[in-house]
Amino acid sequence: MSTSTATGAATIDGVPEAFSTLIAKVGQPAPDFDLPSTKNIETLKENVKLADYKGKWLILLFYPLDFTALCPTELTHFSDRIDEISGLGAEVLGISTDSVHSHRAWMKTPRAQNGIEDLKFPLASDSGGRLSRVYNILVEEANIALRGLYIINPEGVLQYSVVHAINSGRSVDETLRVLQAMQTGGFCAADWKPGQKTL
Repeated sequence: MSTSTATGAATIDGVPEAFSTLIAKVGQPAPDFDLPSTKNIETLKENVKLADYKGKWLILLFYPLDFTALCPTELTHFSDRIDEISGLGAEVLGISTDSVHSHRAWMKTPRAQNGIEDLKFPLASDSGGRLSRVYNILVEEANIALRGLYIINPEGVLQYSVVHAINSGRSVDETLRVLQAMQTGGFCAADWKPGQKTL
């Protein structure tokens, strides 16, 4: 669906039209977005934008589908460590091609029933797969995203990118290790850990 932002820029499915041929690249400004989200889980009328995270680190978690076996393990593990993540000046945003209505239903489903109740960060709906395509992780025939994890710095520049097949989950520990390495501003050797010297 084509709309216009407050600045008058044309968007398609929440992604600026100018980005239609863009592929996200580490070291370059992260692609902009304005997507339906669960920021207001009751009304579902509050979109989420990249600009919302200006001045903070952002961990973007693309995942394939709501109500699956593997996806809730990732989202809840990040949620359970949200205080640690927040303490590093970072926030988390989950994204899939499911609708915000599906997201809300899943977020209201108890964990014991394969839900993600009490998730401590919002989920966004990339229903047309446009942002997933920009990040080069869209499985076109199924209109689902691979497990893409991205870290964007406070200036809006993409700093980290890792993509998994849909049958393999991601590591919160490794994500936070990389985040803290980036925050040193120095060169961190292989397997660097917080507290160690930089090169």
